[in-house]
Amino acid sequence: MTPTRAGHLAMLLFSVLIAGSFSLGALAANDIAPLALNAVRFWIACAIIGVAALVTTGIPRSALRAPWRYVMLAVFFTTYFVLMFEGLKTAAPVSAAAVFTLTPILSAAFGWLLLRQVLTGRMALALAIGAAGAVWVIFRADIAAMLRFEIGIGEVIYFWGCVSHALYTPLVRKLNRGEPTLVFTFGTLLAGATILTTVGWRDLMATDWMHLPDVVWVAIIYTAVVASAMTFTLLQFAALRLPSSKVMAYTYLTPSWVIVWDIALGHAAPPALVLVGLGLTVVALVMLLRD
Repeated sequence: MTPTRAGHLAMLLFSVLIAGSFSLGALAANDIAPLALNAVRFWIACAIIGVAALVTTGIPRSALRAPWRYVMLAVFFTTYFVLMFEGLKTAAPVSAAAVFTLTPILSAAFGWLLLRQVLTGRMALALAIGAAGAVWVIFRADIAAMLRFEIGIGEVIYFWGCVSHALYTPLVRKLNRGEPTLVFTFGTLLAGATILTTVGWRDLMATDWMHLPDVVWVAIIYTAVVASAMTFTLLQFAALRLPSSKVMAYTYLTPSWVIVWDIALGHAAPPALVLVGLGLTVVALVMLLRD
C-alpha cells in the first residue's frame, strides 16, 4: 500500500471513530467540566500511546529535541477538545459535527500560510460546496433562521475550537523532524495532559468522581482510547502523508456518521431537508479526494 493510500485509509477510519465522540460527548457534557474530562482522557491516552511507542519504535533521545514543539501542538489540540465539550453542552451532535466540516477550508488557508500548499480552483469549489452544506445543517434547513443568522452559542464556541484544530493540522508536518508517529503523538499527548491538569486543577478537585453518571465514564473511556489515542495517531499519520486540505476533507463525513451513531443510541433521524446539506458535504469530499 502506498503512503498516500495509507493516509486516506487512516482518515476514513478517523471519520468513523471521531463521530462517536460527538454523540457520546453530548450525553456527558453537562455532567462534568470540560477541563476535568479532557485532563483524565489525555492521561489515559498518553499512557496507551506511551506503552505502544516503547514496545514498537522506542522513544529515541532525538525525540526530546525542541520540546516546545509538543507544547505548541498540545495548546491547539487541547483548546479544540475543551471548546468541543463546552459547545456540546447546548449544541446538538449533528449540528456540532456540521461546524466541524468547516475545518477543511480553515485548514487549507493555514496550509497555504505555513506550508505554501496550493489550493486549486476545483479544491476551492469543493470547499465552498462543503461549507454551504455545513451551514445548511447548522441552521437546520431553516432559511428564515439563516437570514436572521440565528446560530446557537454552542456552535459559536465550538467553531473557535475548530479554528484551533485547523491550525494544528499543518503544524504537525511543519514541526515534525522525522520522529515516528507514535513517538510524536506521545510527546504531544504528554504536553497536553500536563497543560490540562495545570489549567483545570480546580475542576479536577471539584469533581465528585465516585458519583459520576455511568455515561460520563463511557464518554471518558471512549474519548481517551478511541477519540484520543487512536484518532490522534491516525491524524498525525495522515498529516505526514497527505496535504492538509485532503486530511481535513474527511471531516465532511462526520455529520453522516454522527447520524448513524445517534440512531444507534436510540435518537430520531434528522428532518429530510437536513440531509440535503449532508449530501453536499459528501459531494465536497469526493471532489477534494480526486487528484
